[in-house]
Parts: sequence; structure tokens; C-alpha cells
Amino acid sequence: MSRTVASIELARKVLRTEAAAILGLVDRMDAAPHHFERAVQLLYDCRGRVIVTGMGKSGLICRKIAATLSSTGTSAWFLHPAEALHGDLGAIREDDVVIALSYSGETEELLRLLESIRRLGARLIALTGDPSSSMARAADVTLDCSIAEEACPMNLAPTASTTAALAMGDALAVAVFRRKGFRAEDFAQLHPGGALGRKLSLRVEDVMVGTDFPSLPEGARMMEAVKPIAKLRGTVPVVDGGGRVVGVVTAGDLTRLMERDEKWAACPVAEVMTRNPKTVAIGELASGAVHRMEESRIMALPVVDERGVLRGVLHLHDLLRSGAV
Repeated sequence: MSRTVASIELARKVLRTEAAAILGLVDRMDAAPHHFERAVQLLYDCRGRVIVTGMGKSGLICRKIAATLSSTGTSAWFLHPAEALHGDLGAIREDDVVIALSYSGETEELLRLLESIRRLGARLIALTGDPSSSMARAADVTLDCSIAEEACPMNLAPTASTTAALAMGDALAVAVFRRKGFRAEDFAQLHPGGALGRKLSLRVEDVMVGTDFPSLPEGARMMEAVKPIAKLRGTVPVVDGGGRVVGVVTAGDLTRLMERDEKWAACPVAEVMTRNPKTVAIGELASGAVHRMEESRIMALPVVDERGVLRGVLHLHDLLRSGAV
């Protein structure tokens, strides 16, 4: 067997082993769902900060879990257990929740912290591969992150176990932010930089055609729709006497009408248009409008205010150029 083939076979085994480790968490969670629910409630009720702690590779996973919690609206930070034993323990307060990671549940530095955490009154969530370990017994709630085997061929290096712990941390973070009602707008405030920040902060009024855009009155004839359709790249809003959107007429509507009716030019727009069309409101996220267009397979949306009055037209092409997609 060539080195390349051997490497690929080993990579496949690693990926399957780590995938199996994550799927195994589902079965254990289903067997004791109240444990996960208790952990989520502790994090939701936390009035202080969430402190995530672990040694070695588990410590690296802790940093990621803390970062995910912080980015989704739960104040969290990583505390190195050894540093905590040499002065940083004073950062833990009574109203904090500590998430401790140790696969064995017997990591010396973490066990030395337990008495202090209890004395301070902070609550403890343990993520461990041994629910009967010292750390698990001391915790308010324990989440079983045990695995069948590591992906390491010698079953030594933390691989599948750290993957499972990371996945459990993600599950906790997502469940907590859903319970908090965390929205895309909140996510945008915490991620103002780069392409992600731009995508999450861009509003429809930043992208729409908001000036010099045509619309048609309900009483118009289809001949009057030809130029506006060309100008607005295929979609023209139809408004009532108060400027409220009552329909849209598209290039496809015009084409189908011309194919079936020689007197298309005199046909009333009101007989051809799509009534009660999909619209998007001023102030909505542009990324949400993209999702709506994709679901409905349309290229443009009228933009309306709180009274339904037409304020602009939003085109998918402009959204693509803006970086909202």
C-alpha cells in the first residue's frame, strides 16, 4: 500500500471515529435529558459570568467554548486552572457559573479548585468522560462526554474526546442563546468587523433603489408598464391612491400576456399584476431579504414603511454586490 493510500485510509478512520464520538453524545443525552436541561438553565439564570476551565488540550477546547458563548450573548471567559491556584481564583464570584472540562474527571489542578469554587458559592457544570469521577460528583450537573475510543491509533492523544467536548459546548451555547431570544441583530452588534459584520449590519434601505424608481397606479394599462419594467430590471410595484403597494407586475407577466393577447397594450395592469405581493420593511436586515427572495424564487421586493407605503425597490443583484449574501 502506498503512503498516500495509507494516509487517506487513516484519515477516513479518524473522521469516522470522531463523528461516532459526537453521535454517541446524542444517545447519552436522550437517556438523561434533564442533565442537559439543568445545565442550560444554570447558564441562562447566570447573573455573573460563565468561567470555562480545563488543562492541556481540554483547556484549548475551553477557550473555544468561552468564545462561542461570548459571541452569542453570554459573558464568558477562560480561566487556566494553574493560574487560578496562583492568584487568579479571586476572579470567580458567587453569581458565576463554572464549566470544567476534564475527560478523566480527576485532573489534579481542577480538583484543587473544587473546594474554592464551592466555598465561593459559584455553580459548577462538569463535562467529563467519567460520570462517577471526583469532579462529576462535586458538580451541580454533569454532562457525560465519554467516547468509545480516541482517533489516535495508539488511543492516547486527545482527539475524539476533545471533539466530543467541543460539540457539547456548542450544543450548550446554542441552546442558551435560543432561550435568551438572541437575534441576528444582536449577533451583528458583537461582530462589527469584516465581512460577517457587514452582512449582519446591512439594512434594506442601505441597498434599495430609493430614488427615481417608477411605480404604476392601479388604473394603468400594460403599455405604460413596458418602460418601468425595463428600468427596474423586471419588477414594478403597483400602488393605490395612498401610495400603498397592492401588487407587482413583472417582465414575465408582460411576456405571457403578449403571447396570449394581441391587444395586450390596452389590458389593465390590475388584471395582470400579482396582488398582495411579498414585500420587505424599512429597517429589516438585508440578509433576511435575501433569504426571502431565495425561498420565493424572486429577484426583487418592494420596500415599504409601517403603513405599507412604497419607499423603494430591493434587487437581488444589488444585494449580491453589497456583500449581503
